[in-house]
Amino acid sequence: MIPLTHSPEVADALSSGTPVVALESTIITHGMPYPQNIETARAVEAEVRAGGAVPATMAVLGGTLHAGLTEDELTQLAEATHVAKLSRADLAVHLTRGGTGATTVAATMIAANLAGIETFATGGIGGVHRRAEQTFDISADLQELSKTAVTVVAAGPKAILDLPKTLEVLETLGVPVIAYGQDELPAFWSRSSGIDAPLRMDSAAEIAAAHRMRAALGLPGGQLIANPIPEADEIPVDDLFPVILQALGEAEDQRIAAKAVTPFLLQRIFELTEGRSLTANIALVKNNARLAAEIAGELVRSR
Repeated sequence: MIPLTHSPEVADALSSGTPVVALESTIITHGMPYPQNIETARAVEAEVRAGGAVPATMAVLGGTLHAGLTEDELTQLAEATHVAKLSRADLAVHLTRGGTGATTVAATMIAANLAGIETFATGGIGGVHRRAEQTFDISADLQELSKTAVTVVAAGPKAILDLPKTLEVLETLGVPVIAYGQDELPAFWSRSSGIDAPLRMDSAAEIAAAHRMRAALGLPGGQLIANPIPEADEIPVDDLFPVILQALGEAEDQRIAAKAVTPFLLQRIFELTEGRSLTANIALVKNNARLAAEIAGELVRSR
């Protein structure tokens, strides 16, 4: 039996046909310092509610997978230390052993699918890391997008990644990458990447219809909606590129690898941009939550 529980708010929403948006929890435990993490979590949940949907933040608490957290549980997670970062490979083991764990994009997709939730808002997805031809460091997020039928709204792959290789892998896996409202793939903190997006859609209704059509065709997996950060909040790619290169060089010099890479790089970029990256990160997550709430509403109406 799967140790899965829905928060009262999420359970009521699913039973009444109210739209629900899944949210990850590694942004709380590994993406931001306290208290910005819980402030951002509350703000993102508020954006989902303002869009007419119910937020379902995913996490493992006491060996149980939670679809939606109460205010007390959210606070507990935000203040916790030594929290496991869970993906497809270790989710089952951690549930068996108990303890506290935060869900990555891949684990959140799994949890959302189990909980009956079709839409998920996050910051940026993982992907193919630079020098992956030597390290083979490729996020499980890409495989999960090819397997699990959840529409994921993100500001593109994280800008620390090798974006062309990430797109190539997604294409090989048959994952639709859909830029929202522009022809270019956004690059997390920046609206521009210099890379043409494979697909473009301009409305939540169209995105929801594509989700339903994939199911009708019997196609496995979900779709990635690359939602550009609002123009007023972005860090231009020309400003950010040298900062990313410096952080990557430091990670290599310090032999930081595997799951430790992304948290290290995000922290160093935060320091090198004097906090601008965190401000942009908060803005883009909230923007993604707004779009995801629209899509979730369209999916409910299309049932």
